[in-house]
Amino acid sequence: MRRRQFLLHAAGLSGATALGTAGLTACSAATDTPLKLLVASYDDSVGSSIGDQWDKVVAAFEKAHPDIQVALERVPFAKLDQTLARRVKDGDAPDIAQSNFFAPYAEEDRLYGADDLFDVRTEGDFIRSYAEAGMVDRVQYGLPFLASTPRLFYNKALFKQARVKAPRSWAELHDVAKALKALGVPTPYGLQLGPEAAEDEALAWLLADGGGYSGLTGYDFASPGNIDTLTWLRDNLVAQGLAGPDPAKLTRTDAYAQFLRGRIGMMIAHPVLMGAADRAKFPYAHAPFPKKLGGAAPPVGLNDWLMAFKRNGRREQCGMFLSYLYGSESAVAYGGGQSALPVTSSASDALRKDPGQRPMWDFIDQMPQARFQPTNLGSWPEVRAAVRERVGEAVAKGGNPKAVLESLDVTAVQAER
Repeated sequence: MRRRQFLLHAAGLSGATALGTAGLTACSAATDTPLKLLVASYDDSVGSSIGDQWDKVVAAFEKAHPDIQVALERVPFAKLDQTLARRVKDGDAPDIAQSNFFAPYAEEDRLYGADDLFDVRTEGDFIRSYAEAGMVDRVQYGLPFLASTPRLFYNKALFKQARVKAPRSWAELHDVAKALKALGVPTPYGLQLGPEAAEDEALAWLLADGGGYSGLTGYDFASPGNIDTLTWLRDNLVAQGLAGPDPAKLTRTDAYAQFLRGRIGMMIAHPVLMGAADRAKFPYAHAPFPKKLGGAAPPVGLNDWLMAFKRNGRREQCGMFLSYLYGSESAVAYGGGQSALPVTSSASDALRKDPGQRPMWDFIDQMPQARFQPTNLGSWPEVRAAVRERVGEAVAKGGNPKAVLESLDVTAVQAER
């Protein structure tokens, strides 16, 4: 699933102040019914489990709010969205849930908006690009969680051997890939179009040439610019053997493992890879992903979403827990590391001033410019599945980018209906 096996540690969630009393009901928060919290559990492919972090957050919250108990339930990440959808359909929605999607539930009026949960200062502390990505009809329902922006990671030892530097345009990226291939590197550029996160890799390339998945009026896959981008990938990387044996099968998890074994020369990756590389004493560096003609491309914004359901009428308790989670005290206690980025301006500022967090600064600095998939559309889950299934076909040898993108537009129209 997109929120992946590698963002496994709730680092630097935020730095907002605690929830004030404004806008909340006057009734007591005390209840005999625990607050139900549904979250993902992960494997340990890259990074550490978030499980311990959740335990600590819940224990600390309950200590600070002894009248509210939290019932924490973990579901394997691959089953999270399916489990949540079934619970909602059966009338058994949790109070707070983690998911890849929020828009379908917001469109059905099942969620509290951020202004129902937070005071004005807390709500306004979310980084604007991430807050806007969580909106439906200008109301924020999705609360960003496990945030990230990618950069172009590369193998410093291989680059030194090939006498190349980090590419600043697609032409330079192509030349670097050719130099790496001449050294015998199996996959000069790790084009991750496998089923785990193809939509993220593809979007990074589309954004780097001014494109994307949607425009002002909705989905717009088969734009001339998008067709040109995938055609460039097909002809200049895949067809020339510069993107490995089969990009359509390369998952992010596999790409990370191959990079750390020296089999991939460069690829788009997230800050969690730094921790794994540091532990392995692996020689790496990173740079902005380049625009086609030069300069830094807008980064893809990634995160899971937290959402609060109206089903059980627990607005006040949900607001108190989420305000604690996104509060500065929690950010200090449970933040740090290299697995996720802070999603509030105050926490970003705090990490930006901390010399111990220097490795994260380049990633944090990108966050205001982040661009997102159309997560605010209820049809995106269905459309995303089609992107994962087909986009690899477009760049394969002999692939037809125009036909694939047009088929995605057809799927999007049907999904919207």
